[in-house]
Amino acid sequence: MVQENSTRNSEAGESGPAQEYLTFTLGPEEYAIDILKVQEIRGYEAPTSIAQAPAFIKGVINLRGTIVPIVDLRIKFGVGEAEYTPFTVVIILNIGHRVVGIVVDGVSDVISLTSEQIRPAPEFAATVDTKYIEGLGTLGERMLIVVDIGRLLLSPEMALVDEVEPAH
Repeated sequence: MVQENSTRNSEAGESGPAQEYLTFTLGPEEYAIDILKVQEIRGYEAPTSIAQAPAFIKGVINLRGTIVPIVDLRIKFGVGEAEYTPFTVVIILNIGHRVVGIVVDGVSDVISLTSEQIRPAPEFAATVDTKYIEGLGTLGERMLIVVDIGRLLLSPEMALVDEVEPAH
């Protein structure tokens, strides 16, 4: 009931309805991705390596019969050393009819942000190419880099899909 009221109130305001994001850390930075793209969160297990794959593609795992490529975002974004600790997790995503795993330092929580809480990204992001950033989210004192994970993972440079299927 409380959630219905808060949703109704945010819809009545000019900020529009809040969208939920999963937050995670890569080195010292905190990132957020659309929760609707998340299938599950798993502990890190060493994937099977693929010859001549880019350094950020760690390999593949077999997830209940589905072969899932594993991308280490720390390597892709150049954020610190890629150390695999008990806190390292793989976020399994379902994007564009593909299942892909991303390795992150840790998952923080699920938050709601309205469009008013997300500011445009500056033109000079040091760690991420800004074409993959939806904006910078603010939640109290927290600053979150909101990543368009679909655009990133489906981009030609990631080599995860041959071609993006046209919408019919």
